[in-house]
Amino acid sequence: MKIFIDSADIKEIKAVAELGVCDGVTTNPSLIAKSGQDFKTVLTEIANIIPGPISAEVISLDSKGMIKEAEELVKLANSIVIKLPLTEDGLKACKYLNGKGIKTNVTLCFSVGQALLAAKAGATYVSPFIGRLDDIGEEGIHLIKEIRTLYTSHKVETKILAASIRNPRHVSDSFISGADVVTLPYKVLFQLYYHPLTEKGLIQFIEDWKNSGQRSILSQ
Repeated sequence: MKIFIDSADIKEIKAVAELGVCDGVTTNPSLIAKSGQDFKTVLTEIANIIPGPISAEVISLDSKGMIKEAEELVKLANSIVIKLPLTEDGLKACKYLNGKGIKTNVTLCFSVGQALLAAKAGATYVSPFIGRLDDIGEEGIHLIKEIRTLYTSHKVETKILAASIRNPRHVSDSFISGADVVTLPYKVLFQLYYHPLTEKGLIQFIEDWKNSGQRSILSQ
């Protein structure tokens, strides 16, 4: 059960690292563009903060271009995982990179059939986008369950990385349904640990302590 942060914002990643609950990072072209920084610079900085896997996505649409980009990206850090689209060329690149011992994350998965092909191509991770399925009236969590059933039945080693996470319930439901990893935005991580009753209870505890007349714990 691992949690990745879906971000290219160095401040967010540092904050999550300090919590001690982050096992890796996923990025994509949209997140990199939003950061306003050079792609390779951002990845290198992230690698210096988080020791776990860092998904770096290619932008070429043909397999040869994807492979060339992948070979450059893995030079940045040992923790780099190449993120590939679940397309014909993406699967070709995945098969090739797997043969070279390069880890991959096949992304934009929306069906069990796609997850099957990603596994056959040797993907290290497959990323079902559950939030986007919910957006079109389908049940994203159901896809996680189906992929888990398939992978367990056939003893598939590819890890299920739940993506497109919109809320804390997506996180818990993904793990309950069999996801190995959940990658979530910083705001959802905050929502995951924040609860108004926790805050209320803490205020009450502190108030009761003050009213008890006790001295500071450190002074005793």
